[in-house]
Amino acid sequence: MFGALLGAALGAALYYIAPPPYRAQATVNVDFNLEQAWPQETDRQQFYYLERESRKLVEIAWSDDVMSQLSSEFAVTVEDLRGNKLQLSQPAEAGWHFYADDNDAEFAESLVSAWAEAFVAKTQTEIDAGNINEFVKLEATQSKNLLKERSVPLSSYLFAGSIGFLTLAVFVVLFIFPKNK
Repeated sequence: MFGALLGAALGAALYYIAPPPYRAQATVNVDFNLEQAWPQETDRQQFYYLERESRKLVEIAWSDDVMSQLSSEFAVTVEDLRGNKLQLSQPAEAGWHFYADDNDAEFAESLVSAWAEAFVAKTQTEIDAGNINEFVKLEATQSKNLLKERSVPLSSYLFAGSIGFLTLAVFVVLFIFPKNK
């Protein structure tokens, strides 16, 4: 029991000494309007349509145009944006969650807000150009005053520390100080 408490205390100390970056989340509502796009077709064609249009939108979210715009606006390289600053939730119909991680909470919020807005604008130009189905509708539903939290919660540090030191304590009791009498 002492090992678990000690591990939790060390996990908490590590969390406050070297905290994880902040994560801000923006949401874009994506509506494929399946009923209008495929009113008389089979389920198989509808699922193919959803998957194909989702892939197109993912490509737009990570496109060079969108990433270059963010890179020039925030002075962050495209490699850093794609590598460790930005994340996109599992895309499907309804809310797409855009995430940005940074040590500065305000910067993370500004970055993810700009990414969501750039995604909506670029997608709208692709819809107008006819590259994406005209029935697809997008709206940035959460791009201002965003929730900013740490990317890894304190509870994960507490849990990992307590499990790690509890395991270590068990090995110490069993193998280093055995009670063979």
